[in-house]
Amino acid sequence: MAIRRRRRVIVTAGPTREHIDPVRYISNESSGKMGFAIARAAQARGDQVTLIAGPVDLETPPGLLRVDVISARDMQKAVREAFDQADALFMCAAVGDWRPRRRLAGKWRKKDHSEDSASLELVANPDIVAQVARTKGERLVVAFALETTSLSAAASLRRARAKMKRKRTDYIVLNDASALSADRASVTILGRDGSCRRLSRRAKEKIAEVLVDLDGLD
Repeated sequence: MAIRRRRRVIVTAGPTREHIDPVRYISNESSGKMGFAIARAAQARGDQVTLIAGPVDLETPPGLLRVDVISARDMQKAVREAFDQADALFMCAAVGDWRPRRRLAGKWRKKDHSEDSASLELVANPDIVAQVARTKGERLVVAFALETTSLSAAASLRRARAKMKRKRTDYIVLNDASALSADRASVTILGRDGSCRRLSRRAKEKIAEVLVDLDGLD
C-alpha cells in the first residue's frame, strides 16, 4: 500500500459577516459543516490541518489548529498567512462578496431618518482564492461554487468551469442551496483537466473523504 505524504492543509469553513453597525451585519446561510468535515477527513488522512472558520456553532475537531475570523478581510489575512507554508487549500467558506462601504460607529436608528426607505452602499470584498491561487505553483487549490435552481444544470456547470478558470484553481466543487445546513449534499467535482465527477446525496463526511484524496493538476 502506498504511503501518503503528510501535507499541511488549510480548510476554510462557514460564512463571513460584514457589519453595518455594532449590532447588524450582512451574512449568509453557510453552516460550516462541509468545511469541518473536510478538516476532519484531512486529519484522518494524516495531514496537519489549519481550520479557518467564520462564525459557526460547531465543535473544533481535536488535534488541529482552528483560527476564528469574522469578516472577509479577516479571512483573507488568515489564509494569506497560513498559505505561505501550506501544501493544499480547500476554500470551502462562503465568503461574502460585498461589505458596507462604511461601518457605522453607533446603531443605525430608523427614527434618525425621515424617509420610509434607506439605501446601503456596498463595495466588493477581496477574492481570496483568486489571490492565493496566482502564486500556488504546484500546490493544490480546491474552490467551491453554489448555484441556485434558477439555472439549468448545464448553465451551472458552465459557470463553475468559468469560475475555476478565472480563479486558477485545480478543482471546483459545485453544489446548490439544498446543501445549506444539511448533513448530506449532491456535488459535482470539476477538474482543470476536464474531469467531472458527480456525487449524489452523500453524507458530507463521505464527500470530504473524496475531496482530500484529490491531487494537484499540472
